Amino acid sequence: MSATTFPTAFTPEQLSELMELIKGADSVELKLTVPESSHAATAAALDLDPLEAQLRQVFFFDTPDLELDAQGVVVRARRIQGKGGDSTVKLRPVVPAELPEELRRSASFRVEVDALPGGFVCSASMKGLLGPTDVRSVLKGERRLRKLFSKEQRAFFRAHVEGVELDDLTVLGPIFVLKLRFTPPELGRRLAAEMWLYPDGSRVLELSTKCATREAFQVAAEVRAFLTGSGVDLSGEQQTKTRKALEYFAQALRDEER
Repeated sequence: MSATTFPTAFTPEQLSELMELIKGADSVELKLTVPESSHAATAAALDLDPLEAQLRQVFFFDTPDLELDAQGVVVRARRIQGKGGDSTVKLRPVVPAELPEELRRSASFRVEVDALPGGFVCSASMKGLLGPTDVRSVLKGERRLRKLFSKEQRAFFRAHVEGVELDDLTVLGPIFVLKLRFTPPELGRRLAAEMWLYPDGSRVLELSTKCATREAFQVAAEVRAFLTGSGVDLSGEQQTKTRKALEYFAQALRDEER
């Protein structure tokens, strides 16, 4: 399974680009993928209790050849334990200054910069809320896939996807996810730990925190210092959860067709 490896430090050009993206974004999410060999040690160091985690099911929708991914579009729905669900149509990468003002005014639309050690990407997401049974009804064939998405989301999809309709997409998933939010007293900032469990037995553990654009660099320094002081390995190869999921399930579909 491939992963994305990022350079260890930003070049002046990258730093300038990052600052410009952050200036036009609504928020920043700082992320770190922990090496699989360090999962147990990290959970112990941060005192993470898996029984306090929320269970989620994540479904992606694309073609077997990942045509949406090739066009920079991600379509996703989630079921969340104890709550309803949600759906997302995401476009990445984007340049905030080039997005239409009417989109930026929508309460369902958000522009966010994801920053990992040595790398970053800016994405635009149109989100929608779902009821507790909506996703299952689509999976069981009782409703069309497009019914998981609002008119705004469908319009956003059509504006950025060529040659594919929502109802033509294939289900890629599910991925089971354990998500735990916690606030270390030494840091005084809320963090999230997500464990993504893939059908082949592999796992991705991601630590993250969201912050306002104006405080991104300060928060990054504070969180890095906290994690380093806690003994968390920051030097591992960085993996994107979505990329790994898309490639895994698309390959599984291709293998079935042989």
